[in-house]
Amino acid sequence: MNQVQEIVDLVASVLRQDVIGSYLHGSSVVGELGPASDVDVLVVSRRSMDEPSRRKLLNGALRISGSANPIRPLELTVVVQSEVRPWRFPPNCDFLYGEWLRAEYEAGKVPLPEPMPDLALLIATTLIGDHPLTGPRPAQILDPVPESDLVRASLAGIPGLLDDLAGDTRNVLLTLARIWTTVATGRIKSKDAAAEWALARLPSEHRAVLEHARQLYLNCSYSEESWSEALRDHVRPHVDHVLAEIDQLRTRTMRM
Repeated sequence: MNQVQEIVDLVASVLRQDVIGSYLHGSSVVGELGPASDVDVLVVSRRSMDEPSRRKLLNGALRISGSANPIRPLELTVVVQSEVRPWRFPPNCDFLYGEWLRAEYEAGKVPLPEPMPDLALLIATTLIGDHPLTGPRPAQILDPVPESDLVRASLAGIPGLLDDLAGDTRNVLLTLARIWTTVATGRIKSKDAAAEWALARLPSEHRAVLEHARQLYLNCSYSEESWSEALRDHVRPHVDHVLAEIDQLRTRTMRM
């Protein structure tokens, strides 16, 4: 069975009549899917799930999500419509599954409702992508996200990214490029397009690590990541430069 259809069927079996709509977002609708891309699905629900439903949805996500083609990693987000419409920041997420959380979930953790600034970016890409799997078009059930909240959400994710730099270098570098792009332009680009935008603005000494991360993203599977010692030595200086650029933009915006 098609993986996306499996996701839709799983959500329908758990949330039933509470599903308002389910939507593709991320690389599949903003850019294109690469070998390392997740299947990103947002579900808008009428009410929060109870504990048995959370466990059932989690178990299904663990089964459907993988780390290599043809079973791609799944990022499944459920949001209660009343938590995001009318829009406010930070929004609350009702349920989140991502492959990077698999170890925690297999150890017994169950996704619970919590504030999730990054949901601002997710909803914005859902509206841009306009790709319903079930239900009405996203603009009929979701409010637009102000540009200022896209920037706030982007900046809020930086500390967590830096914590993951050593173990998930490729994705951290690409996400930092995306944050830089969003803070500078107010737009959300795919990881590939954000890297291309950043590469055009980086000094020559800081380009190699981002170009390598981009090539890994375009050509390698989710679990494949290799770095030479020489490139590793340049990762932190690259990150520091990008953070300085982001901070300069943030400071300039605050003064306006």
